[in-house]
Amino acid sequence: MSPTASAPPAPPVAKTIAGIRSIVKDARAHGARVALAPTMGALHDGHLALVRRARELADLVIVSIFVNPLQFGPNEDFDRYPRTWDADLEALAALTADNTDGGAFSDHAEGAPPRRLVVFAPGVDEMYPDGPTQTRISGGDVAALFEGESRPGHFDGMLTVVAKLLNSVQPDAAMFGQKDAQQAFLVRRMVTDLNLPVAIEAVPTVREADGLALSSRNRYLSDDARREAVTLSAALQEVAAAAPRGTAEALAAGRARVEASSAVKLDYLAIVDPQTFRSVDERYRGPALALIAARVDGTRLIDNATVVLRSAG
Repeated sequence: MSPTASAPPAPPVAKTIAGIRSIVKDARAHGARVALAPTMGALHDGHLALVRRARELADLVIVSIFVNPLQFGPNEDFDRYPRTWDADLEALAALTADNTDGGAFSDHAEGAPPRRLVVFAPGVDEMYPDGPTQTRISGGDVAALFEGESRPGHFDGMLTVVAKLLNSVQPDAAMFGQKDAQQAFLVRRMVTDLNLPVAIEAVPTVREADGLALSSRNRYLSDDARREAVTLSAALQEVAAAAPRGTAEALAAGRARVEASSAVKLDYLAIVDPQTFRSVDERYRGPALALIAARVDGTRLIDNATVVLRSAG
């Protein structure tokens, strides 16, 4: 940007539930469709992919930024979790037109509902005015597997805040990243089980050139750890390559790739049925989802990939 060029204006920010509901009500009065992209901030290109997809589906895009304490365990990184408010607004502003209203998209067609992006950034006191909610959404048995086993209570806290966000915004559609595959599965199931009138979209994982899945936690990695972190996506590639030979060989190939790196400590590597999110056995054939979680120099990372299994022999 040249020294004389002005930066795009920051999008409007609503900090209360009443405020975001008023914005949505006004947009709907003009015939607008509404999409929500829930985030915890520290935005990267993976988050912006959610916003871009939301733009394709809706006239009013709400990007929520809220670091939810309910989904962090007592020994997790809630206080340390990156908060980059100014950079987040700058990144979102770059997706909107340079105009005095702020938050308006440049591809607005004449006669169509106004197309805008608004940030919903409630504080903890706004979301939980009486402290942690006594009512929680339970993710059931699948919420106790994989990420749920490593992070007890995480998914119940996540589902509770997602339910609150969906109720606050009442969007037509909501975007979630495929990188958090178990989260997307549980949100979809919650929406189905509770008959919530919203379409859930899983947006494909965005990766670095070397295959590392983008994550807000990647910024915790030292240069050496960053080089080792690509082990997760490399292990998934090994799983995919061996998948035609069956589940056992696919998992063995992935584990061997992780074990080749002394800096990566495997939490779990599994292959699940995308319809049930339960581990598959040698009888399973067809598309499946390979999941991995590991610690790299103390930073916990997750990733997943679609693989195609055929029974051995």
